[in-house]
Amino acid sequence: MAPVAKLPIVYVRGYAGNTAGIDKAVTDPFYGFNEGSTHIRIGADDEPSFYQFESPLLRLHLDEGYHILVDGGQELYLATHDTIPPDSIWIHRFYDTSATTWGVGPREFRLETAAQDLLTLIETLKEKSGAPGVHLVAHSMGGLVCRCLIQKIIPDLGHDPADYVGKLFTYGTPHGGIAFDVGFGVLERLRDVTGINGADIFGPERMYQYLTPKALTDPDGPPQSWDARAMPPDRPFAFPLGRVFCLIGTDPTDYEVAHGLSSATVGPRSDGLVQIDNAYVPGAHQAHVHRSHSGSYGLVNSEEGYQNLRRFLFGDCEVAAELVHFHLPERDNTTWQAEVRLSVRGLQIVNHERTSAQWCPIQLSESTTGTADGETCVPLVDTFLNSGLRTGDSGTMRYALHLRILSLHRHDGLLSFNDHLEQTADFDDILVVDVGGGDDPAAMPVLRATWNSTIKGPISDYRPDGGSNLGDENPAEGVWVHHIELPATAAPILGEEARIRLTVTPWD
Repeated sequence: MAPVAKLPIVYVRGYAGNTAGIDKAVTDPFYGFNEGSTHIRIGADDEPSFYQFESPLLRLHLDEGYHILVDGGQELYLATHDTIPPDSIWIHRFYDTSATTWGVGPREFRLETAAQDLLTLIETLKEKSGAPGVHLVAHSMGGLVCRCLIQKIIPDLGHDPADYVGKLFTYGTPHGGIAFDVGFGVLERLRDVTGINGADIFGPERMYQYLTPKALTDPDGPPQSWDARAMPPDRPFAFPLGRVFCLIGTDPTDYEVAHGLSSATVGPRSDGLVQIDNAYVPGAHQAHVHRSHSGSYGLVNSEEGYQNLRRFLFGDCEVAAELVHFHLPERDNTTWQAEVRLSVRGLQIVNHERTSAQWCPIQLSESTTGTADGETCVPLVDTFLNSGLRTGDSGTMRYALHLRILSLHRHDGLLSFNDHLEQTADFDDILVVDVGGGDDPAAMPVLRATWNSTIKGPISDYRPDGGSNLGDENPAEGVWVHHIELPATAAPILGEEARIRLTVTPWD
């Protein structure tokens, strides 16, 4: 595939809290993007192991050749240089003016002002680099600053945000706000009424203000059906959802803020601060990883986060896997779930995983998964490939999609464990996909796939037959499609016609 053009990257940090938190944040030259880690969770037992992750900042410099340009301060560097390289990293230091450590009166933090200042930085970077825009990489509240820029600040000027932003990647952003599992809504109302430390920015009233263009704002506040997570594609100057990626954390237990009080109040179906259902933009790309909001096992300073970031920014093709044409057995009071894991050869981490143990399995239901043409279809994973990241001497990239189908039975509204075997799947197999490229860098890749149950011996010893290439079933140019049969053991559960549909499209 053709190489992807590089744009300047702007990192936007998360919420710092009160004045003391802001004063601490501004002492970091890179607002936390330079923080690495020495912990990794590996294996089903969740036992931690030493693993040195240098930090996203350093890895982008080492892996992708990005320049870190400071020379006494990035503002000074920009002021004294007429040109800068497009492949450069910049920090949106929006908290500096709200700190008390500079000897001048601090400015009260306001999210809209941070978004406006971000636009000024982007305009400077575009002018001096000659790049058509920048990539935005944001943690937590930083993603809301970016969305305010994209959904309100730029449209209010009558401009298209796609002329400023190439792609948006968010780590653990509360796209739907922050909610609590306890208190029956009292804690949220208290936060929003008092606005303590500016935390009302995570409530619906304030979110509606900074995520809605002036021309579309209802003076009475958000309509009842308003969804803070949405980036409506039918608005003027709508930003393409296909250019947005949301990394979702599923590990609340390792979030140590407030001695665990945060994770206890937010609930187990979260990263410790942001609930899973609030951590994504509907229609955008997403990946679930077993990481907490921040800390030693946090999203930003993790190999899982970086590998998803790198492939989204610099990959050359997109691969989507869906379960289609399935029909579930007619059993009363039965709920069906799918668990998926995506692994990449050469990495010591799982790029994407949705499991019941981590509170995020895929719920299967024919009544809620149909398409416009009546087809049953459930997305399993949507990932990005980079042909420059092949490992070993095989000349291919290898991915493994682990698929498990489980059933839960209810009797009189309660879970029934009569015939239940805990964590035992009704179907369990791994689709091994090898992706290779031909002589034409602009051509679609060559794919081969097989189920682990048909491989004799270790997967590491398996070499696909050169004659088993998957054919393209789609006559249209630029989109490659193939339907892969499931093993015969899946037929009694999903039906004879169930397939895994792989769709590959170029990505830049």
